[in-house]
Amino acid sequence: MDFARSLALTTPEILLSVSGLVLLLIAAWGGDKASRLISILAVAVLTVCAILTAPALWGQAMGPDVIAFGGQHRADAFAAFAKLLIYASAGVTLIVAQSFFDKARAMRAEFPLLVLFASLGMGMMVSAGDLLALYIGLELNSLASYVLASFLRTDERSAESGLKYFVLGSLASGILLFGMSLTYGFTGTTSFGGINAALAGGLSTGATFGLIFVLAGLAFKISAAPFHMWTPDVYEGAPTPVTTFFATASKVSALGLLVRVSFEAFGSQPHAWQQVVIFASLLSIVIGALGAIGQNNIKRLMAYSSINNVGFILIGLATATRAGASAMLVYIAIYVAMSIAGFVAVLLLRDENGEQVETISDLAGLSKTRPWIAFAMASVMFSLAGIPPLFGFWGKFVVFQAAVQADMIVLAAIGIAASVIGAFYYLKVVKVMYFDEPADVVKGAGETSHTVLLVLSSLAISPLGYLGTKCLDTLAGYAAAALFPVG
Repeated sequence: MDFARSLALTTPEILLSVSGLVLLLIAAWGGDKASRLISILAVAVLTVCAILTAPALWGQAMGPDVIAFGGQHRADAFAAFAKLLIYASAGVTLIVAQSFFDKARAMRAEFPLLVLFASLGMGMMVSAGDLLALYIGLELNSLASYVLASFLRTDERSAESGLKYFVLGSLASGILLFGMSLTYGFTGTTSFGGINAALAGGLSTGATFGLIFVLAGLAFKISAAPFHMWTPDVYEGAPTPVTTFFATASKVSALGLLVRVSFEAFGSQPHAWQQVVIFASLLSIVIGALGAIGQNNIKRLMAYSSINNVGFILIGLATATRAGASAMLVYIAIYVAMSIAGFVAVLLLRDENGEQVETISDLAGLSKTRPWIAFAMASVMFSLAGIPPLFGFWGKFVVFQAAVQADMIVLAAIGIAASVIGAFYYLKVVKVMYFDEPADVVKGAGETSHTVLLVLSSLAISPLGYLGTKCLDTLAGYAAAALFPVG
């Protein structure tokens, strides 16, 4: 494939790179006063990137025609599905961030630039066809994320979350690099296709260790247990728009990368990594559910909820089938909508001084003082719990269905039983809002943009979301098929 063709396939990444550099110059000249303009332009760039990416998904792009730069980059339908979710999540983050940081007088022109470059790294991650491209994309995303986590320099919690994220993220990168070096040493290649072919004849002890270390490094990025320890502190300490970004775009990119590595690099030896994935899945479900029970901070509760939901998503990966991969993508898309609704609702929780309200006990009687916010928050809680007829139920249903079809009935049964535990802490929040005496803490007025986003995301996870199930299942099927071009 010629160089021009490779450039054409990487147009969204090139656009993000060039736009980021141009906006960086505007930030240098205009200073923080230009932050609103830069945010608007960044959202426009993300929109254009989404438009450029969408045809690959609708056209079911796969095979040799989507390979760029000698196999380093793959612009297939799977990458397009993940990128659309990443760009949408990044756009939402930029929309909600401006007013949030303006109230704290902490908005800087660098914020939208960091989101753009993080999105660039995420796009490279989900399109990676080689271990080297994987690591470059991962580090580009991580370096921007460390700064984003500690963006509120006057807030000790934000600085602490950034430091913890950096230290533990560096440890995870080291684990991942060690696994990559072992994999290269025992297969002789860094290409996903080459690794797959080299392992087809059998898995040596060294290659097995390499596989385990690679999966362990990626497990940190998706906050799967037992590598979840950073998540509650970072979610709580980071500014809420940044937490929204981590819960949506970062989660999509890391899960997308894990799926691609599992199927394309280690797909010839699924039995070797299925055990690891099943262990991480069940542990994440249990730790996420039990860890959330004693939380009194809504953002920490959402952090444990993310760990819990990652466990359910990994059930789809554990099946090692196309149906399981498709179910994962459906669940991820629904989870993004639920997370956006949840964190935008949190952004609307402000006291009379305009300060963020995060303590669950302060939400007592919210249904009487702020009924619409309480209703939206209750919808998010019920949807995350997987209670029908809300759309979150569909995500769990398709994942459990894929497990049953793959004859993993015991895994599905354990997952269903564990989801009942998770329902407890979701219902606790609803109980506080609807049945406790009003604390009358939430008094501040919300931004119009936040309200609009909350309405749209709430509609997406409401029973109206089922109207889009056919389209979502079809697109997820297209994306999953790109990982199985032969089957």
